[in-house]
Amino acid sequence: MNSRIHFAASKTEDAQAALALMRERYGEAPIDAADVIVALGGDGFMLQTLHRHHARELPVYGMKLGSVGFLDVQTESGSSVTALAFNEVSLLRQTKQAAHVRVSLNGAVKLDELVCDGILVSTPAGSTAYNLSAHGPILPLGTQVLAMTPISPFRPRRWRGAILPAATEVKFEILDPYKRPVSATADSYEVRDIVEVVVRESCERTVSLLFDPEHNLEDRILNEQFES
Repeated sequence: MNSRIHFAASKTEDAQAALALMRERYGEAPIDAADVIVALGGDGFMLQTLHRHHARELPVYGMKLGSVGFLDVQTESGSSVTALAFNEVSLLRQTKQAAHVRVSLNGAVKLDELVCDGILVSTPAGSTAYNLSAHGPILPLGTQVLAMTPISPFRPRRWRGAILPAATEVKFEILDPYKRPVSATADSYEVRDIVEVVVRESCERTVSLLFDPEHNLEDRILNEQFES
């Protein structure tokens, strides 16, 4: 029995042309009757598709037609926001002044004051994206670790980040948030003027990604470590 496919495509010309061809060749099932979702676009669109249809628990097969090769917050107003991230959670300064951040792991303070442009926590799947651009380590899939990577650190100047067990609870406290405001982003979902961020692994909320044997994500992550 053939799988019932629902197609999702970015708005680029190439993706829309591929969408028309796929629908003509394979037909299309409505999302409520689909067995699998095929995402036509780049990594950003793949993430959007995962977030948009996460509750349906359908496997997602990505076809690259984009421009990129890879795939709890408290605010000053007192409100709390919870967001899901598949790639990374990142903090960034909002003004010309550097952020001052206290870093704690499992309730224990590890850095009293990190002065930086920002800091991020990345999953293995996201380690070749923003994390790599910030000179963080590439993490093989299945390693059950996270990469914590500073963005343009000023003090401690020699601190270049850490590799953490995936079950670690990470807490970022923004020091002087009114004078030195900071935003937090979970993948593409941004919250501004934060005072505290807590990052935890979710063991209940998972997704299934499908790959061709010759284009699997593990090989792409491995090969990325040997590119100049």
